[in-house]
Amino acid sequence: MILAGDVGGTKVHLALYDFTNGKLTYSREERFPARDYSGLEAIVKEFLGADQPWAACFGVPGPVRHGRLRLTNLPWTLDSHELAVALHIQHVFLINDLEANGYGIAELTPDQIHTLSDGDPGQLGNRALIAAGTGLGEGILIWNCHMHGPYPSEGGHADFSPRNEDEINLLRFLKQKYNGRISWERVVSGMGMTNIYEFLRDVRGMEEPSWLAQELAAVQDPNSVITELGLAAKSEICEKTLDMFVSAYGAESGNLALKVLSVGGLYIGGGIGPRILEKLKDGTFMKAFTDKGRLSQLLINMPVRVILESRAAVLGAAAYAEARAAEMSGVSPRAASVKI
Repeated sequence: MILAGDVGGTKVHLALYDFTNGKLTYSREERFPARDYSGLEAIVKEFLGADQPWAACFGVPGPVRHGRLRLTNLPWTLDSHELAVALHIQHVFLINDLEANGYGIAELTPDQIHTLSDGDPGQLGNRALIAAGTGLGEGILIWNCHMHGPYPSEGGHADFSPRNEDEINLLRFLKQKYNGRISWERVVSGMGMTNIYEFLRDVRGMEEPSWLAQELAAVQDPNSVITELGLAAKSEICEKTLDMFVSAYGAESGNLALKVLSVGGLYIGGGIGPRILEKLKDGTFMKAFTDKGRLSQLLINMPVRVILESRAAVLGAAAYAEARAAEMSGVSPRAASVKI
């Protein structure tokens, strides 16, 4: 039995898989509100009950060093050895959440991926992975002439680089709001959508009708309201928020693609992408993605795909746990795309 987890700043997604006949078979899953718990150990114990897995892997937001990290968007410190002892699990691994997403791509079926742009699908080479959710994750899938090996990145925390007057003024607004440096995560993420909305309301002076203000105040997640109204064209300020958000998302995706030279394609992961899929399809994302001056054609030739499966990171964590635990135990792992 394999325990896999995707630890986000908002939710912790856990799932159990059985490993039989050379395949990972889904057993059960559950999502937990992260901020309602003091740490990951308590969540795992509640989820497992009497089940006792052989190995576990958790995709976590942030850089893992020697099996340990302090989360960026949660007041938790995680240690793989301490978790193994406390949970009585023989093998426990912590890997970056985008690394887990990278391993998960190989586990997906065609119906779990939407192609935003075909590009030149015959190209072989590196791939890029970007995922907006509570924060902004970025990852790299290095092509070694045989397979793609996922590597983590903290590129979402690189400096935000505005491209037009609206984004320059947005940067000024955010520098004042956060009293200092602004990263891409402050613009392309859940908090980023809220930041853009507030900028349009408070700086650009776009109207926020009283009914909209009341609706936003009444919900725990205002971004869900902004997204719904923007997609339905029921609010001008929400529509403009989505426009700016998706354009910035496309621009930073293009930046990542250039740095990685991802001729093998760009994958859009995270929770926001599937929710705004119709907006991603309207050309705003691709226009910003390919708007790279003399290198625009390079970006035009890159396939762009949206990961629709919410279990991608969990699948990747399960695959990593099985392969790594098998290697450490001297057991022959399954013949799969995950090679450690």
